[in-house]
Amino acid sequence: MKQIVRNPYFLYSVFIGIALIGILYGNYLSKTSNNLRIWGWENITWLFIAFPFIYLLQKVQLNFISEKNDSSFIKLLIPILIGLSFGLLDLIIIEIILPHPIHQSLPPYTQPFPYSIFLYFSGALEIEVFYRLIPITLVLILASRIKNGNYLNQTFWIIAVLTAIREPLEQWPSGPTWFVFYAVVSGFAMNLIQAYYFKKNGFFTSLTIRLSHYFIWHILNGIFISSNLTTT
Repeated sequence: MKQIVRNPYFLYSVFIGIALIGILYGNYLSKTSNNLRIWGWENITWLFIAFPFIYLLQKVQLNFISEKNDSSFIKLLIPILIGLSFGLLDLIIIEIILPHPIHQSLPPYTQPFPYSIFLYFSGALEIEVFYRLIPITLVLILASRIKNGNYLNQTFWIIAVLTAIREPLEQWPSGPTWFVFYAVVSGFAMNLIQAYYFKKNGFFTSLTIRLSHYFIWHILNGIFISSNLTTT
C-alpha cells in the first residue's frame, strides 16, 4: 500500500482528480454564486502533458517524491514552514502594512471557502508543472547529452534561476517602489528555494512549499476577509 501511495503516477493522478473535483464543484457553485474563478476542462488536458516528464525525472537525477527511507512528514516540515512564512509575510505586508481600501467583497486573489481549497490546489499544481517540472526536466535532458552530462548541475542552477524569476516578471506588481521591490525579491526567493527543494527532495516538496504559501495567502486570508464581510 505504501508503495502505491508513493508511486509518482498514482500521486499525480490523485492531484488531477482533485482538480477535476474543483471544476465540477466550481460549476455547481456558479449556478448561485457570481465572480467565481473556474478552471476550464482544457486546463486538465494540459496537466496530462506532465506524465512523460515524470518518467524522465530520474534520467536527470531528479525525483517526483524522495525515494529515501527517511522521507516523511518530518522531512516536509521545513518546506511547509518555508511556505507558511512566505504566506504570512505576504499577509502582513499586503493586508496590514500596504494601504488599500477596506474590502467590500472578496478580492481577486481569494475565493469562497471551501471552494478555494480546490481552486488554489489546482493553481499551485499547474504552476509547479509548467514553471518547474517541465522546463527544468526538459533543459536537463538536453544538457545530459552534452559531454555525458558533465554540466548537469551547473545547468540546473541556470534554469532554476531563470524559472525563479519568471513568476515575478509575469505578475509584476504595482504600488509603491518598496512594495514592488519586496514582491519581486520575495517571489524570486520563494521560487528559487522551491527549485532547491525540487533538486534535493523531489517535485512534491516544491509543490508543498507553494501549497503552504497558498494556504495562508489565498485560503485563510479569504476566510478572514469573508468573515469580516458577513459581520459588517
